[in-house]
Amino acid sequence: MAKPLRMLLVEDSERDAALLMLYLRRGGYAPEVRRVDTRAELRSELRDGRWDIVVSDFNLPGFDAFAAMADLQASGRSIPFVVLSGELAPNVIETITAAGSRFVYKYVMREIVPIIDEYMRAPE
Repeated sequence: MAKPLRMLLVEDSERDAALLMLYLRRGGYAPEVRRVDTRAELRSELRDGRWDIVVSDFNLPGFDAFAAMADLQASGRSIPFVVLSGELAPNVIETITAAGSRFVYKYVMREIVPIIDEYMRAPE
């Protein structure tokens, strides 16, 4: 039986979102996903939604993953945050991980499944 997963996905690419859903289903999840691509939508979902995890592309129109992380922190909610993006400079990745978030390259997107497994097993 597939494991339930409520994911807030901050992503402007429908193609990348569909590929992520494929990997999650192959990884044994039944994802319930709300995809947002504006900061206003993100803030609204952080305020009103119940999420197990937030996954965010790094570069989005009008904001980036650092802004999304700041919005999550400002919401006062403790939700795991994973950045899923293409090539980034090593110092940017270091900043992401130093902030307590995880990073996965899109070209190895399947590697997000074990990270989600870790978060889903962790006690709250």
